[in-house]
Amino acid sequence: MKPNEMRNLSTEELHEQVREKKRELMDLRFQASIGQLAQNHRIRETKRTIARLLTVLREKQAAE
Repeated sequence: MKPNEMRNLSTEELHEQVREKKRELMDLRFQASIGQLAQNHRIRETKRTIARLLTVLREKQAAE
């Protein structure tokens, strides 16, 4: 999801996306720890997506 698409979401939707991505990150970390994760770059991508979501969320909160 691109930042422009994220800006079109409501704050509730952004919170839900952050929760989903954090769950996904936790699952990826578990997979990596037991050696099942073949695509290690997904951890970095997920972290960056979480950071983008939180940035957009803070922008919206600051605008209010």
